[in-house]
Amino acid sequence: MEGEEGADLARFLQWATTLGISDSPNSTGTSSACLGLSMRVSHFPEAGGVQKAALMTSDCLISSDRKLATALGKFNILSPTQVLCVALLNEMNKGRSSWWYPYLKQLPRSYDLLASFTQFEIEALQIDDAIWTAEKAVHKAKMEWKEATPVLSELNIKPQLTTFNAWLWASSTISSRTMHISWDTAGGLCPVGDFFNYAPPEENPHQLDESEATDIDSFLTSVDKGEKDDSSTEDLVVANPDKLTDAGYHEGLASYCFYAKRNYERGDQVLLSYGTYTNLELLEHYGFILQDNPNDKAFISLESEMYSLCSWPKDSLYISQDGKPSFALPPFVGNSC
Repeated sequence: MEGEEGADLARFLQWATTLGISDSPNSTGTSSACLGLSMRVSHFPEAGGVQKAALMTSDCLISSDRKLATALGKFNILSPTQVLCVALLNEMNKGRSSWWYPYLKQLPRSYDLLASFTQFEIEALQIDDAIWTAEKAVHKAKMEWKEATPVLSELNIKPQLTTFNAWLWASSTISSRTMHISWDTAGGLCPVGDFFNYAPPEENPHQLDESEATDIDSFLTSVDKGEKDDSSTEDLVVANPDKLTDAGYHEGLASYCFYAKRNYERGDQVLLSYGTYTNLELLEHYGFILQDNPNDKAFISLESEMYSLCSWPKDSLYISQDGKPSFALPPFVGNSC
């Protein structure tokens, strides 16, 4: 990247470094730790450990803004996700004066989630299930925006940030970029950590030998007990798939940690698995689809009276991405279930 975009990214990474965000498992959280030791930011157009203080959550945004806390206190009917949407729009309203400005500037300005689809785009999906899902997503977004409008008015933020389009942007940011945290169902925005693109879960993830698994378990146990870290850098680079997911908040480290489950060669893109999703679910929640998604399904729609012949739920009747029917479908088609 060159020019202003490259300069903005450099400033963002420097800002992230001051927060203790690093790609090194031995980072001390000081300015001596830096991004770029083992990873660098690149564009992959074909592609479908962060300190707790660096997570953008509802709690941290509300606790640092009395006006926001007062406004939300007057309207306590909003869901956790709506609260984070309001807080995010309020932070955008601050512009350069926001402490989060370097991160906010890196966020996409538009998304392609189902909630942002026009009626023409919805009808172009053609499949009844997809059309219904898209219409439901649009309706839900409009209802949540209307419920939050009084709070946005109370904050007296810029008019363009109170529109439905602005709400779609905020809700899409939260849907597609937040990381799971135990203390808030809305999740938290994770600078740098949300740069990773998605990869579906592997059927046969890399398995560690016994010595590697023991080393990792010992490291995490020592952290939980507050013991000195004498582990090597490699202890956190490869994770035990039986013990760890691709990412998660670790109480002992007070950090959101990302774990590589395989060895990456120089120039490889580091990918993160969000979980098992069909292409329709990916489009609904993240705004993209995969050309080759091993978890994709085509659900079979049958006459309502035919469903009464079978005890299997409707979502168990589908054709997988490889063309194979689900376990419930063959006997159902044969009227023998």
